[in-house]
Amino acid sequence: MRYFFLSFLLFIISNSLRAQQLSTFSPDKNLKLEISVDNGLAYYQVFFQGEEFLAKSPLGLISSAGDFTKGLKLIGSKTNKIQESYQLNRSKVSQVNYKANEINCSFTNAANDIINIIFRVSNTDVAFSYLIPKSKKNTGNCTIEKEITGFKLPSKTTTFITPQAPPLSGWEKTKPSYEEEYTREEPIGTKSQYGLGFTFPALFHLGNKGWLLISETGISGNYVGTRLSDASSEGIYTVTFPQEGENNHDGPVTATALLPMQTSWKTITIGKTLKPIVESTAATDVVKPLVKTSKIFDSGRASWSWIVWQDESCNYNDQKTFIDLAADMKCEFILIDALWDVNIGKEKMAELVNYAKSKNVGVLLWYNSNGNWNTAPQTPKNKMNTSEARRSEMKWLQEIGVKGLKIDFFGGDKQATMKLYHDILVDAAEFGLNINFHGATLPRGWERMYPNYMTSEAVLASENLVFQQGFSDRYPSTATIYPFTRNAVASMDFGPVFLNKRLHRELNKGTIRKTTDAFEMATAVVFFSAVQHWGLTPENLKEKPSYLFDYLKNVPTVWDETVYIDGYPRKYCVIARRKNTKWYIAAINGENAPKNITVNLPMLKGKNVSIISDGEGQESKFSTKKLDNASFNLELSANGGTVLYMP
Repeated sequence: MRYFFLSFLLFIISNSLRAQQLSTFSPDKNLKLEISVDNGLAYYQVFFQGEEFLAKSPLGLISSAGDFTKGLKLIGSKTNKIQESYQLNRSKVSQVNYKANEINCSFTNAANDIINIIFRVSNTDVAFSYLIPKSKKNTGNCTIEKEITGFKLPSKTTTFITPQAPPLSGWEKTKPSYEEEYTREEPIGTKSQYGLGFTFPALFHLGNKGWLLISETGISGNYVGTRLSDASSEGIYTVTFPQEGENNHDGPVTATALLPMQTSWKTITIGKTLKPIVESTAATDVVKPLVKTSKIFDSGRASWSWIVWQDESCNYNDQKTFIDLAADMKCEFILIDALWDVNIGKEKMAELVNYAKSKNVGVLLWYNSNGNWNTAPQTPKNKMNTSEARRSEMKWLQEIGVKGLKIDFFGGDKQATMKLYHDILVDAAEFGLNINFHGATLPRGWERMYPNYMTSEAVLASENLVFQQGFSDRYPSTATIYPFTRNAVASMDFGPVFLNKRLHRELNKGTIRKTTDAFEMATAVVFFSAVQHWGLTPENLKEKPSYLFDYLKNVPTVWDETVYIDGYPRKYCVIARRKNTKWYIAAINGENAPKNITVNLPMLKGKNVSIISDGEGQESKFSTKKLDNASFNLELSANGGTVLYMP
């Protein structure tokens, strides 16, 4: 009997050493995070309202400071209540009151190396990051070779995610550039298009349980941009580092920094509905501003000749025409795209900038990011990829009064490339230039980190409406996916609002637009970008009713509040946004059949509103109405839309 008791006691002690567990909750107790160590392996698990949303998922990384994927022991933890209020002036909201419970867990491996994993749990999000501290053993640089961080989804989950493109693929070897088609409710476990996994953000539908969005934030030059692997047979997506061929083999695929070294934050947003995902501020909640400046960087709307008139329009006279269009539309900017240096030249560009200034229009100029990582011939080239060239060019841009830059063709997520984004933003802030990145990575918290960051493409954007009839045919459906995925985490420069029936300078050429005019008006609100580049052309102002342009002259591009109303990716989307006291509610129908939707709009109850809705064919109609109650019926044509706004 005594022997049995001792054996049982040893068994209990052995198991307590082998399996360790901690848990913490969101402030409202609806989200629960469990952290455990089992047989030397670290895991986490996420529950929402008592239901498992993420099953036991792996944690850990391999670094020069130690292998933290096995032999782990949980040696301690500290808890903290996070309560922070902060402002954003170029985002989908302007005031954030962030509350979360933080638990900082310390682990050792078999060699007694230490790693901390910091978790934060808010009412809608779980965020976590690894921190490798400085120690007597490790004092200098640390290199992280890989993460084994995973996300184990329930078996019947479906996906809305984009595949990673192979390096040096696509047009003129400019990929990967986050410009792939979204899956449309594919089962987890379905292999990605190129066998290389998927990019962030990744939206998962957990059936009747709800929705889950996984993304990444908090990267300047301190880390690589990561992605998700294809799912394992157990439904686990694992964090994956860049491919060697990205950026034409320039730079390592690992991440290196001086100790203490902190990784990016992985974020998980959870909800029974899509509301927490649309309204989430997880991308900015866990980062801090990196640049202090007294300079003011304006957001706003821009005319843009290239999107419909293409390369041939990049000449002095056409750009003068689009400056006039910008002035007529009360746009803050004109974007002058590629080849301006050849077709216009620096001397004449200074003249154009002065002409635009006389019309109260700021000039934004396009640049190729390229040093040697793509073969795109568009110029200016080799002006942004080194400090000396960049600062010299930015000094000239500041002198002639240019307001901002669109920089294109980055082609990778290596740390060297992420540092280039950071360096461009820091230098541009000094010279008073706002920044828009194209052919680029997902922005990761940059709206808060940099005062001059405006927007990024990082999505299959409107140029494809011009390039491919197939994309134009799918666009209504695709547009209803973006607000729940790419645009949920950051400013997205899609380049919306087209009124040409065919997207070409000549009337009888080009792809055929499939959306209604009211749908196009709605995308000005449904899509959020601090700078919106309209797809309008001068003839539109003569061909279409004036109420469309009265609306576009006043619609904001940055917001004080964003509210999810209704929607389902690939079917329809209804979003409300507020600037000051005025609300804009926009709806788009992603299906090629009429749709009636009754929505609840308490913010408009008792208010007089203007309504742009579908009329005959592609045409729109305008009405005004006082909403006596909060319920409103949206009648959407096939591929149609509606906008309600307070005049």
